[in-house]
Amino acid sequence: MSPAPLAPLPPTADADAVLARFLAVMSERHMELYPEQEEAVLELFAGSNVILATPTGSGKSLVAAALHFKELCAHAPAAPRRSVYTCPIKALVNEKFLALCRDFGPENVGMMTGDASVNPHAPVLCCTAEILANIALGGGPRADAVSAVIMDEFHYYSDPERGVAWQVPLLTLPRARFLLMSATLGDTAFIERELTRLTGAPAVTIRGDRRPVPLEFEYSETPLNERVADLLATRRAPVYLVYFTQREASEAAQDLTSLAVCTRDEKAALAAALESVRFNSPYGRDMKRWLRHGIGVHHAGLLPRYRILVEQLAQRGLLKLICGTDTLGVGINVPIRTVVFTKLWKYDGQKAAILNVRDFRQIAGRAGRKGFDTVGHVVVQAPEHIIANKLAEAKAAAAKSSGGKKKPPAKQKAPEGTPGWDARTFEKLMTAPPEPLQSRFAVSHGMLLHVLGRDADGCRVMRRLIADSHEPPARKKAHLRRVWQLFRSLLERRIIGWIQPPAPTGSKLRVNIELQDDFSLHQALSLYLIDTLPLLDRASPDYAFDVLTLCESIVEDPDTILRRQLDRLKTDELARMKAADIPYEERMAKLEELEHPKPLRDFLYDTFNRFAATHPWVENENVRPKSIAREMYERYQSFSAYVREYGLERSEGLLLRHLSQTYKVLAQTVPDTAKTEEVLEMETWFRELIQGIDSSLLEEWERLRDPDYIAPEAASDKPARPSNYDITRDAAGFRRQVRASILSFLQDIAARDYDSAAEKEARATDIPPDREQQLKIAARRLEILFAPYFEARARFRLDPEGRSAKHTHWLEDEAALRARDTAELHLAQVLIDPEDQNDWEVRFTLDLPATRAAARPVLRLEAVTPL
Repeated sequence: MSPAPLAPLPPTADADAVLARFLAVMSERHMELYPEQEEAVLELFAGSNVILATPTGSGKSLVAAALHFKELCAHAPAAPRRSVYTCPIKALVNEKFLALCRDFGPENVGMMTGDASVNPHAPVLCCTAEILANIALGGGPRADAVSAVIMDEFHYYSDPERGVAWQVPLLTLPRARFLLMSATLGDTAFIERELTRLTGAPAVTIRGDRRPVPLEFEYSETPLNERVADLLATRRAPVYLVYFTQREASEAAQDLTSLAVCTRDEKAALAAALESVRFNSPYGRDMKRWLRHGIGVHHAGLLPRYRILVEQLAQRGLLKLICGTDTLGVGINVPIRTVVFTKLWKYDGQKAAILNVRDFRQIAGRAGRKGFDTVGHVVVQAPEHIIANKLAEAKAAAAKSSGGKKKPPAKQKAPEGTPGWDARTFEKLMTAPPEPLQSRFAVSHGMLLHVLGRDADGCRVMRRLIADSHEPPARKKAHLRRVWQLFRSLLERRIIGWIQPPAPTGSKLRVNIELQDDFSLHQALSLYLIDTLPLLDRASPDYAFDVLTLCESIVEDPDTILRRQLDRLKTDELARMKAADIPYEERMAKLEELEHPKPLRDFLYDTFNRFAATHPWVENENVRPKSIAREMYERYQSFSAYVREYGLERSEGLLLRHLSQTYKVLAQTVPDTAKTEEVLEMETWFRELIQGIDSSLLEEWERLRDPDYIAPEAASDKPARPSNYDITRDAAGFRRQVRASILSFLQDIAARDYDSAAEKEARATDIPPDREQQLKIAARRLEILFAPYFEARARFRLDPEGRSAKHTHWLEDEAALRARDTAELHLAQVLIDPEDQNDWEVRFTLDLPATRAAARPVLRLEAVTPL
């Protein structure tokens, strides 16, 4: 395997030799540095901090590579140096990680996202900003080894929820040199001063307005499909159509298949590229169909392997259209000639609002590819109702000129609750400066734990951190009050404890040694979970499920999935109430009262209210009872089956993220002392489930390390059941399995196939030595049992009505099913005849011990009798 282009030079190489080698590699790639790039590289090699505020596509990644190479060449085991590249989203981390592997060699590059970790101790690390913030807060050798920090998309410093992660390294890594990059920074004088104060080294801002590929802007009042067809006809593809919901992006991809996007040869090239790709998730079928038309979809709801595939196909020039969300604005490397804004507003979590200047510029800046395009195109569509009104007016004018009706057309209005925009809005977004950066520093118990875990006086470090933050004085005082509340909570729960006397290093506190090494308190309600776990009954057969429910209740609600669960409940309940002849008004009132499944609902709300009463820092937080991971585990349901059951094809990535978040809480926040054997088995099941769904990134890294690497056969997304799995635990699912067994048996009886029916019945018992003879006897017995029925009613129906659950009667209640000492349950299946007499039933006995042992319903036919 040939060495990577930027493999490190020997440690004896001086800075001039390192710089010369880097420039030589760039020359070999026929890359000539722009003045801004050259200035930034020289400043970094001189030891300065650099804020690089140049447009998208101006080569900021090249400057970052120079800093990585400088630090990698200076790295030595005795004096480790580490350069860290941070990205705002995990998808971008994945992409940058693979690019860095190609430049520096996979053995020198690692990745950490919180969900996945590859080669995490490598001298070049690609990670989310939160990972670097945690390293910095923890201090010690890991933080001291960080000699360079490259923060891409640094405008995230102003993000209300995540901005603190961009600020923390600027407060805690004095030995590092910083390269902060963004196309939309605004005034940076304050950041320059803070970098110099922290590191003692100069900080310079390098700006430039020059784009390698200039942009042309256009405001369009043509219907979208016509505009896209025109862009294709005038060779302005590839086109990225920007939508602000995943649903809109997917629906648009389907609509655009009506256009002639690709030639026959281009479709053949796509078919060849997709030949070896697995599309084995429920959404894969749609993805494959769109891709074969030359249309990609790109949003966070996709499985990572589908997003990576779209990016790879786009980089090969095989996709003409990509329908995606604003993930394009955070640096996803999708080569685009034209960006089309389908609207200029999005829902910001609280209200629908016009895009801010920064967001508009970030997305628009992705148009135009250096080396491929001489100009990039940005098209903004007028509101749909404006376009419709314009078409109607033109049609009316044409009718009038030909002597038709003169009545002016009725004008459409903007959808209620949506902000309007026009050409003036578009002009403002093009010309206004980006909004000023704002400090979003905040304290949390996760931050406090990292700081207190230092081998030093953590309390003093925490006070210093707040004092150095970029906050105004009033907010600093509020942070001090809050951190004191958090400190008391940790101390009262013995998650931290005093060291008496203080350690020689100055440390006065220790993190509780009973907690596992990867214990995590990142979730806002993790302390509530720690407090509440001891209240669960470890002797209960549902203990493991209740632990899972507690974990699931402190992660964010995946609203799309919960809405689908509620829709299913309402549909089932409505059918039941109609069958019971409940009046319409009463039915509607009862449906309004329904919620998505919430196991332990009252227990969770009651315990949280007591917890919140003594923990004022909880503020507006709340537990969120739900049953997604639990429902899957109780049923031992595969990922694909769950997606299909609830119609989550467009949200596979959302389901995967929810399962990953729940698993992380289970694995890292639940203390080992609270984990029974059943909990550990459950943890293993989720780990295997998640790994089986999408391992594309790890496989790609292995291929970079070893060109001969062959990925293992695709793992199942339905892990094997443990040996002690109880099939009856999920009562609803078990009842469905029992009914399926009965109906399968009756299907053979209806066809007079008594041999097959006897074979199914024989599964309940051990196979005797004279099996064939026994089956003949059993088949004859069945024929005799059903003979009176067929003489009286001729046949029975297995149409939808005949298969309806209302005709299956359990003669004991659900409590008997759950009771461990119940040996048998009894069922009666009413036979629906053509004349609707329905006056015969088949009686079965369900052997519960045998059922649990076999992990399938074990039924015995007792009688066929008239009612």
